[in-house]
Amino acid sequence: MKRLFFIVTFLFSFLLSAQTGKEIIEKNIELSGGLTQWKLLNSVLLQGRVTLGIKDEYPIKIYQQRPNLTKTLITIGKKETVIEGFDGKRGYAMNYAANKLQQYDDYTPESFDNDFIDFEKKGFQANYLGKESVGGIPCLKVELLKNVNRTVYYFDAKSYMLLREEKANETLNYSGYKKVGPLLFPHRIESSSKDKESDYVMLFNKIEINRVFPESTFKF
Repeated sequence: MKRLFFIVTFLFSFLLSAQTGKEIIEKNIELSGGLTQWKLLNSVLLQGRVTLGIKDEYPIKIYQQRPNLTKTLITIGKKETVIEGFDGKRGYAMNYAANKLQQYDDYTPESFDNDFIDFEKKGFQANYLGKESVGGIPCLKVELLKNVNRTVYYFDAKSYMLLREEKANETLNYSGYKKVGPLLFPHRIESSSKDKESDYVMLFNKIEINRVFPESTFKF
């Protein structure tokens, strides 16, 4: 009887302490600045350097503005070149074969907010998958599902900051979190893919939020 009582007590305690995927995501939002502050974020300018391949390194600027405006520029030599963007109506990207910007009718812009913000309203389901280490750091593993789309996230078990994101064809590693105003941003993003052709590392030395950009910023 005592043994049975111990087992029931242990299981009850475990269920009380176990976290759901939703609770982990909410903790990440809370500790990275809070839902209100993230929703008050209207624009971001990220500046730093991007390394492509082994040693090809270039200065980079990324402009982003709610709801889905974006523009990415890199400096090659002394010339600043637009390589991708969305102006609210048209998506465009560099056609390297023709060495010019090209409009793409099937361009799908990304939302300004990450998928964590109001994920249930967006149709996502969050599932907790257990614990797993990333670079020796214990992490909480959560998947977001929407129809056939599945992304797996790894949150630091202590800080709840996002350390890794696994998509179908790409893995993103985040580190170097620093405060920008009331929000925490990763200042290092490393991307790796199965074909290794689109791998990169971005290091940001300056991040500005809620700047008012001129209307021409996202045009091409």
